[in-house]
Amino acid sequence: MLTGEIKNKVDRIWETFWTGGVTNPLTVIEQFTYLIFIKSLDDKQVQSEAEANLLGVEPKIIFDSEHEDLRWHNFKEFDAEKMYDTVANKVFPFIKKLNGDSSSSFSKYMGDAMFQIPTPLMLQKIVNGIDELELEGDIKGDLYEYLLSKLSTSGTNGQFRTPRHIIKMMVELMKPTPSDIIIDPACGTSGFLIGASEYLKDKHGDLFNSEELKYHYNNTMFNGNDMDSTMLRIGTMNMLLHDVENPQIEYRDSLSKRNTDREKYTLVLANPPFKGSLDEESVADDLLRISNTKRTEILFLSLMLRILKSGGRCAVIVPDGVLFGSTKAHKSIREEIVEKNKLEAVISMPSGVFKPYAGVSTAILIFTKTGIGGTDNVWFYDMEADGYSLDDKREKIEDSDIEDIIERFNNIENEKTRERTEKSFLVPKEEIAENNYDLSINRYKEIVYEEIEYEAPEKIIENIRKLEEEVYAGLDNIEKLVK
Repeated sequence: MLTGEIKNKVDRIWETFWTGGVTNPLTVIEQFTYLIFIKSLDDKQVQSEAEANLLGVEPKIIFDSEHEDLRWHNFKEFDAEKMYDTVANKVFPFIKKLNGDSSSSFSKYMGDAMFQIPTPLMLQKIVNGIDELELEGDIKGDLYEYLLSKLSTSGTNGQFRTPRHIIKMMVELMKPTPSDIIIDPACGTSGFLIGASEYLKDKHGDLFNSEELKYHYNNTMFNGNDMDSTMLRIGTMNMLLHDVENPQIEYRDSLSKRNTDREKYTLVLANPPFKGSLDEESVADDLLRISNTKRTEILFLSLMLRILKSGGRCAVIVPDGVLFGSTKAHKSIREEIVEKNKLEAVISMPSGVFKPYAGVSTAILIFTKTGIGGTDNVWFYDMEADGYSLDDKREKIEDSDIEDIIERFNNIENEKTRERTEKSFLVPKEEIAENNYDLSINRYKEIVYEEIEYEAPEKIIENIRKLEEEVYAGLDNIEKLVK
């Protein structure tokens, strides 16, 4: 999480935008992101050059010798007028064409990107402010999350990030492989795709020794859809910074009739928007066959079953209402997953996980598409802590169930002996079916109440009378003092 010092620096940069006339929060975030991206490109090349010098190999070049002036560490030293001319007329056109291929996701969404910082002095202040930020490691994600917290509509339009540690946990539970074809049908800033790419680099680094797998990683492995062009630009920049050259990220309403994907992917990682309902006429007909509804959280589950190949896996965050909702649509989607596919796990998360944006209680569903059933015992886990306070501040704490969740899910056979009074346990499919496919953990969890022994009523009355006598005696003493 961002420290108070970094937040103060970001606030000062935000104020520079605001006082300079850029008052639309989304525009501020977009321009802020462009400049962070430009700085990160230079930082990336500086690191590559240092490593190459140490190992005696050729560095990976983004800015060649003819474009040295376009590098952050060089143009930040220019006077305001020269810096502005360089960034607006050279650096910005350069990054818009960075991927070369006009058909690439990056080129498509950067094509209409606009540089909207109005004055040289304002740009100089912003560049100096960003230069003071430490952007190593995971800070960029935290920074973006903090920027989005300034969007008053963030909880409504779905433009908030899934916390990175929750993404990391879901990725580690699903264990992506080098041959997977991964999609997030509501990808936003590509957090899940980046989480999967980082996992593969860490656990399957040898994939880059195979030209076929390397091509797959850079071009066909990572897929995403979104309907916000700003998010698509930020998402593709994010992917490029994480060494995925050409992710297949599309401007597309995943639920619409125009999305014809079917049995195409092997892994879904997603936190689709819980924005209520939409126009039923625009929804693909085959999604409505499973659950005839306008509720997006249910339709996305239908979509995931459609787009997965047989044997494909899914980890998706859903609002708690999906688990126990009593409408026909709620029941039918749960029955479809349990009876016709293989539901593996339901991980209930505490309501503070998405604060400060939203306080809704959520859960992670993990299932495999089979089309012929396969659910046996469903694993339930009651997550009580995720390593951060569950208030709006979300400060780091020691208490976290995440490691325990990963360990237990990977050794699920050992869960058979767990009692239902514990944090995790298995529930047979037959019992779930008998309960209208209710997937809320409270339906199955047993709570042990500690027996408390109270004194006899006569003794309680006697104690009350003694207290009453003491009160009256105290009042008599006070009365004597005031006379």
